Amino acid sequence: MRFMQCWAMLVLAAAAAAQAVAAPAGEQAMTLETASGAVHGSLRLPAGKGKAPVVLIVAGSGPTDRDGNNAMLPGHNDGLKMLADALAQAGFASLRYDKRGIGASKAAMLDEVQLRFDTYVDDAAAWIAKLKADPRFTSVTVIGHSEGALIGMLAAERAGAAAYVSLAGVAESPGAVLRKQLAGKLPPPLAADNERILASLEQGKPVAEVPPALMAFYRPSVQPYMISWMQYVPAARIAALRMPVLIVQGTTDIQVGVEQAQALKAARPDAQLAIIPGMNHVLKAVAADVPNPVASYGDPALPLHPQLAPVIVGFLKAAHP
Repeated sequence: MRFMQCWAMLVLAAAAAAQAVAAPAGEQAMTLETASGAVHGSLRLPAGKGKAPVVLIVAGSGPTDRDGNNAMLPGHNDGLKMLADALAQAGFASLRYDKRGIGASKAAMLDEVQLRFDTYVDDAAAWIAKLKADPRFTSVTVIGHSEGALIGMLAAERAGAAAYVSLAGVAESPGAVLRKQLAGKLPPPLAADNERILASLEQGKPVAEVPPALMAFYRPSVQPYMISWMQYVPAARIAALRMPVLIVQGTTDIQVGVEQAQALKAARPDAQLAIIPGMNHVLKAVAADVPNPVASYGDPALPLHPQLAPVIVGFLKAAHP
């Protein structure tokens, strides 16, 4: 699977396939009320008393739940849950949540024709505002993973977070990413149709004529979402942030390449860049020559890459002394 590939089908599959996820023992349930239903999350608090900084963790694309597990793949990796545990051990609270249509937030999903990329951004911004108003916390940092990196980036700017961390986030526009993923995979007539449709959507114009072979990507009901999504170029948005920024990327990530992190760094020269050797997309230590790299996506026995938590904690401590 490539990052954002078949994203439209994954959004639909989320509502049908994901199951409700209860907050594990030792965590507190939190709820964000929205006009279409409740968005559910898990608050992980560090040991001890007193106020603490809190981190909002935004999960990636498709039916990926608060723990980092994708309903389209067998097994669990629990990467984001492990990250929350590591943050708690370092003295940081965290809130991770199931996005609309995922897990316990399944009922909050809008009809596809009503859904916009900004719907997810608005939810994340509302979580930031909720955490900022909570007297238990001193400041709010946003960590966005994969597609959640763009959602978190926009929400951090919109709601005034104190700092921002991009985990396996892309720098290019959605249209550019889709073009790369489909390059060489379509016969010439369909490739021409694909370019015609993408170019129109990037200009904010819906497309009436969609070949059946491309309907899964560009059906009329999903085009409003794509138009809203394509207005954002992550490299441009990260440059606009007025807060400390950390960019983290693993070298064995089969979905997002190191060049994406380097492009984000080029757009934001004062950001801290951490390239972690041997870390894959779900934040685990996986060699580049492993026979089945996707197997790690469903293996909860694999711990976080040992370099990840120290990099993030070091950044957070510098941002929130």
